[in-house]
Amino acid sequence: MDKLKVAVIGAGHLGSIHAKIYKQIPSCTLVGVCDTNPANLKAVSGSLRVPGYSNYQELFGKIDAASIAAPTLLHHQIARDFLEKNIHLLVEKPFTVNLEQADNLIEIAKDKNLILQVGHIERFNSAFCATQKIIHNPKFIECHRLSVFPNRSLDVGAVLDIMIHDIDIVLGLVNSPLERVESVGVNVLTSFEDIANARLTFKNGCIANLTASRVSDEVMRKIRIFQEDTYISLDYKNAEASVYRRTQGKITKERLPIEKEQPLQKELASFVDCVINKKTPLVSGPVAREALAVALEIQNQIWHK
Repeated sequence: MDKLKVAVIGAGHLGSIHAKIYKQIPSCTLVGVCDTNPANLKAVSGSLRVPGYSNYQELFGKIDAASIAAPTLLHHQIARDFLEKNIHLLVEKPFTVNLEQADNLIEIAKDKNLILQVGHIERFNSAFCATQKIIHNPKFIECHRLSVFPNRSLDVGAVLDIMIHDIDIVLGLVNSPLERVESVGVNVLTSFEDIANARLTFKNGCIANLTASRVSDEVMRKIRIFQEDTYISLDYKNAEASVYRRTQGKITKERLPIEKEQPLQKELASFVDCVINKKTPLVSGPVAREALAVALEIQNQIWHK
């Protein structure tokens, strides 16, 4: 089979990394990058020596697949246009700004038998992957995702920008319907919530407490999972994981061996593999929709109390 022809829509911080990684994947060819910002476009296309486009429609007929790393408000329009042209997609999170848009993209992809993957990168984090066989029937989950003010991705609040990562992980870990959502959030430096906390209660009794902030003076991306006789601590940032167990009345600690890899590289390689071999993505459109639905409920509670 010929190499998969791919492009990246959005040549900002994240899009530029997408483009660099695609250049390194042997089974695909980076056909071009697209951005309406001339400076971004020139910088990325020039450094990678690929064509640059200011209008994404110029890529129709030239590619098989694309990453969409444009601002969230543009995701639906751009993704819809590419899907209509039978182009497989990886859409960066947050998937869309509302569920109607998400449902529309999911329906088009299904009708046209196209791969639609959403960029929930923590699913590919080495520390998270290393714990999958250990986690079972969690009783309590605590997530902290803190960052300094980013000066980017400011078209959405902290819930859709950063908390949604942990929402996706928690929904994947707790095999039970969500019964109640309780939320609080505050806008500090933007018109959106910059810090937020949510408590998710599931039908099986599991409770998850999620905190996300983009106005912190430290960077933290941790999740703690408590289950019977076991406590698991994950550090996404440093790709580290420890397991604490109760054995014969004593607490033992085990540091899990982790082969550190770049999560985004694994994610894009997985996307390319799914397209070439017609596999279902780890985070498909319907899976991403579930996380989006919870994120939107949290956001709605914050702003309509």
